[in-house]
Amino acid sequence: MGIRTRFTDLCGIEHPIVQGGMMWVGRAELAAAVSNAGGLGILTALTQPTPDDLRREIERCRTMTDKPFGVNLTILPSVNPPPYAEYRKAIIDSGVKIVETAGHKPQEHVDDFKAHGVIVVHKCTAVRHALSAQRMGVDAISIDGFECAGHPGEDDIPGLILIPAAADKLTIPMIASGGFGDGRGLAAALALGADGINMGTRFCATVEAPIHDNVKQFLVDNDERGTNLIFRKFHNTGRVAKNSVSDQVVEISLREGAVFQDIQPLVSGAKGRVALETGDLDAGLVWAGQVQGLIHDIPTCEALIKRIVGDAEAIIRGRLSDMLSGELVAA
Repeated sequence: MGIRTRFTDLCGIEHPIVQGGMMWVGRAELAAAVSNAGGLGILTALTQPTPDDLRREIERCRTMTDKPFGVNLTILPSVNPPPYAEYRKAIIDSGVKIVETAGHKPQEHVDDFKAHGVIVVHKCTAVRHALSAQRMGVDAISIDGFECAGHPGEDDIPGLILIPAAADKLTIPMIASGGFGDGRGLAAALALGADGINMGTRFCATVEAPIHDNVKQFLVDNDERGTNLIFRKFHNTGRVAKNSVSDQVVEISLREGAVFQDIQPLVSGAKGRVALETGDLDAGLVWAGQVQGLIHDIPTCEALIKRIVGDAEAIIRGRLSDMLSGELVAA
């Protein structure tokens, strides 16, 4: 039967499951596999060194899937920012119809994407930011709870509160992000008012994820306690997997008088890429969420999505329905 929501209708996908944009991970192999399985795969624009490289990656993805896929463009304040407008032009010129935006002051980008008929899904970590993005004209929101990998914001609101709080105020479709990895999560997100789920860490532990097998097994072996919160002192909180590097970052940050420059050599994106590509888990940061506690295998994207949707349907039609009929149901 499948699960139809406002988000599946908006994006023309079969299942309400999105693979979030992830630096170094959101490549054609993974995005195409997710899209072929009926979800929405996402390429990460800034993983590609130049806008022309992004154009080539979009075309490579098209050789691997004829299903809808999107591109993530994350806008962050920087002393030497990437040429965001050129990346945006590459996305538009390539005919991409779905974009996930995130980060700082996206209005210019949203306006241009919308002028070219692109569906814009904006990633937020707070209800007030989601409402601002809705006023900005985006088509859907991805609301990111405190459980997530990456930057959960500074409000520390977990998904159980954030999702329904956002659903109460938004009028556009919303997908829930942070802590999702199985059918129970999908059923819960739908019950809380979301129109689907976004998964990052869970998709890293799949056959098609373009990262080293050591990293995938690391995510399987970890549990829900296996993360560190870094950059808290500098008001740019990030959730990463617990390893020797993130432990050191936390320790240094706690020192009296510590400044960002004290940890900067440890947290470079280049070192994180080395960890992902070589499997050396002590080479750099590995970004991962608390959902590690729900990851127990490394399936194909097709098998994972099929299992999640099947389990969610079984929960909705079976366990929850039986409760309404008064039947005793095992947990």
